[in-house]
Amino acid sequence: MVKLFLSLFILSTLSFANDTPIAPDLSKIGETNLWKVLNGHARVANEDGRAVLYFDPIGGDKPGGSNIALALVQGVTFETGVIEVDFKGNSPPTASFLGIAFNVANNGADENHFEAIYFRPFNFKREGFTDHAVQYVAHPDHPWKELRENKPGVYEAKVAPAPDPSGWFHARIEITRERVSVTVNDGAKPCLTVDRLSAPGSGTVGLWIDSKPGAFSNLKITPAE
Repeated sequence: MVKLFLSLFILSTLSFANDTPIAPDLSKIGETNLWKVLNGHARVANEDGRAVLYFDPIGGDKPGGSNIALALVQGVTFETGVIEVDFKGNSPPTASFLGIAFNVANNGADENHFEAIYFRPFNFKREGFTDHAVQYVAHPDHPWKELRENKPGVYEAKVAPAPDPSGWFHARIEITRERVSVTVNDGAKPCLTVDRLSAPGSGTVGLWIDSKPGAFSNLKITPAE
């Protein structure tokens, strides 16, 4: 009986440890042992008692294509689990494209191969465009344009109820080996659930932005057991 109790105690302790959230320190974005910033400018401010990261890609909005910047968390290997973060885009009609990258190949050594969930806040309430508010992509083989043309309405969706396009909103991204689902704020159900288009692997997680600046806060990563 004592051995059984000890075994159950150890198992429960390990399970608790595996479920413990990781909260990367955004205020230390300049420390290269903690963060790897690619193609981006990062600035941190303390607002309402929390660290807010303002992030924009070098070169800004380039004609004819994307201009992606990443801020990758170092020392954290993630395969499946939950990622939570607060986002704030630009005030409409200015565009913003900001999200989370995961399954970044070789723990960040190959930043061209990753999956991402990102938001277009300017489309949250834009008439005729609300179905393009949240997007899944798997780079480099499945960018947004290829997915929209070949599988319209599958890998992007509206966010309902729609948040304030100019304000902060919270996203919860749940990643399994087969699927990704996204819930925004206190939504009763996910606004987007998709089958993954890349083979799952142990990669890193990062903040993702394309062409325009945006803000991030309260990043939390909870790897699955």
